[in-house]
Amino acid sequence: MSDTTGVSLVCCDVVGAVAADGSVLERAFAEAIATQGVVTGTAAYVRSMVQFDRRRGWPPADVIRSLFPEDEIRAQAANHAFERSFQTAVDRFGVLPLPGVNEALAKLSAAGIKICLMSSLPKPALGLLLAHLDWQHRADLVLSADDVDRGYPWPDLVLTAVLRLGIADVREVAMVTSTEGGALSARRAGSGLVVGVLSDVDDASRLRRAGATHLLAGIGELPDLIAAQASRLRRLLRPG
Repeated sequence: MSDTTGVSLVCCDVVGAVAADGSVLERAFAEAIATQGVVTGTAAYVRSMVQFDRRRGWPPADVIRSLFPEDEIRAQAANHAFERSFQTAVDRFGVLPLPGVNEALAKLSAAGIKICLMSSLPKPALGLLLAHLDWQHRADLVLSADDVDRGYPWPDLVLTAVLRLGIADVREVAMVTSTEGGALSARRAGSGLVVGVLSDVDDASRLRRAGATHLLAGIGELPDLIAAQASRLRRLLRPG
């Protein structure tokens, strides 16, 4: 476990860590690649979905581009199809906050901790999710893939949040994510606390390998974890 110097900012990876999308992302991705002839029942489809799973949390455009590395026109067409399919899927199937998330975010804000909601989704897609969740004013900052040069697994989103919110030390950042890409992003940025929220049976080992310092069954446990870390820090700094 990594030590933390106290938490001033919590960065929440929206999809998976604080909101359940009901496989909306997977549906939209499958529909997008189907427009390029990659359909269910083919070996190409299986390979593509494996890539999607391994790069979960990455910007959709980056994942799609990796499937058509030598054909930018097909990649762009598939990405446009993804954006359309994502909106349709969200409108049809919805998206829900995970249990305890609203209460957890309220406790963190009341404690003076800043909140950044972030995602490697493009701005329109993230905005759609936040509108469905009624979270437009839940955070001090919202960041999407369109706000940075590189999404997950690069550190740009976390570092941008640090700069925009005036955080003195990136070690004061707690990253909350359910994906390897999000955990890698936080680790590369230097976050003091990288919290993996478990959603699948095999998440624990994958998140640990990606750099998660702590694992939680749900974000509702986050305020207690941060409080425990602060208490531990006070004991370490107490004279004598």
